[in-house]
Amino acid sequence: MLDKHVEFFPYAAAITTSGETRLIAGDPGEGEQPTSVAVLQVLVEGLRAERDTLRAAAVVSDVRRSDSDAVRVELEHEEGHAIVVFLPYQKKRLRRGVEYGQITAGPGDRQVWP
Repeated sequence: MLDKHVEFFPYAAAITTSGETRLIAGDPGEGEQPTSVAVLQVLVEGLRAERDTLRAAAVVSDVRRSDSDAVRVELEHEEGHAIVVFLPYQKKRLRRGVEYGQITAGPGDRQVWP
């Protein structure tokens, strides 16, 4: 999505207790250009509502950090583990696409299984 459109709406992914993987979109009902905050809220609320059938969940968003744009992935497991991963990127100046920086990770906040 970044290489083609240089942006994307937040989305989620989940692994069910039976091992099935799912990609999840969120529609807050704000038309074609909803705010990212509203989409993220709908995604987290949907994951919370289904958490009894999930083993793990991830929420992916395009964010602005102090020094660059980045892909943020918030990963959470039903057993209590939560991490956040950042992949910084820059738009290429003269041609389409993006250049990726160094990936970093750290402790995350539990949102699906608070």
